[in-house]
Amino acid sequence: MIFGLTLGKSTFITLGAHLSPDVVFRLPAMRMRFGATFLAAAAIALAICGVAGASLIGIYRSDMESDAQRAQIVKLSGERCQRGGSSHAFRIVVGKRTQECMYQTPVVGRDLEIAAVERLLSGTPKQIRNKAFLAVNLRVGGAGARYQLVVFPLQRKAQLRKVFSDGGIQYLHIEKKVKGIVGVNRANVLRLRAFNITEGPEKGKCRVVAFVGQERVADFTDAGAGDLEGRASAFSVGSLANAKGIVASVDNLVVRVPNPFE
Repeated sequence: MIFGLTLGKSTFITLGAHLSPDVVFRLPAMRMRFGATFLAAAAIALAICGVAGASLIGIYRSDMESDAQRAQIVKLSGERCQRGGSSHAFRIVVGKRTQECMYQTPVVGRDLEIAAVERLLSGTPKQIRNKAFLAVNLRVGGAGARYQLVVFPLQRKAQLRKVFSDGGIQYLHIEKKVKGIVGVNRANVLRLRAFNITEGPEKGKCRVVAFVGQERVADFTDAGAGDLEGRASAFSVGSLANAKGIVASVDNLVVRVPNPFE
């Protein structure tokens, strides 16, 4: 089932959303993989001005409690990635010759915020835990180009990255000794926002803001916003080196858009 919802002059298509404490448009979970049809959030940019300071509306939430909810999540990249679940989380195991496993939400759009609770689990071999990372991603496109918030649970370090389609990485900001980044089996609350600026002297640039828990760990205005043409939103786990054996979980996934009424 698909519902159309109009906010101002923008129309959204909503699929499989879940109850949220935020304002959220919801439908029963669907037992299907999403192909070309996703939550269409890109048109929101047409209805807003100065989105960098706008309040937000949640349009998708999943607590990963059921097989149907977890089935809404589709693998984007990673040669060998094993997925599973429990009664409360989406579980990922990274296989051999794989550096990162990335999974897409059912939301596509330019101006989005993604939030998730991610854990590095104790099943991860001790020798690779230090370089293991958890991440959320926006504007994901061809060959993995994207904005990415990465946290290293054992290093208590956060990185805001811009990844290009040729594999190059621009480090927009690095923050160390972040209190909200915690270790094995503990909840890391990640949030990444990427909104284009639609008025003023910085019009056309993208403001990218990253949070861990309630702490803002990065705030960067990217003049090269046009470099990233992708519109997918995703979460991922991996390592700077060999990621084989990393075990992680994800739950409390939320995607938000700017409020078009402000």
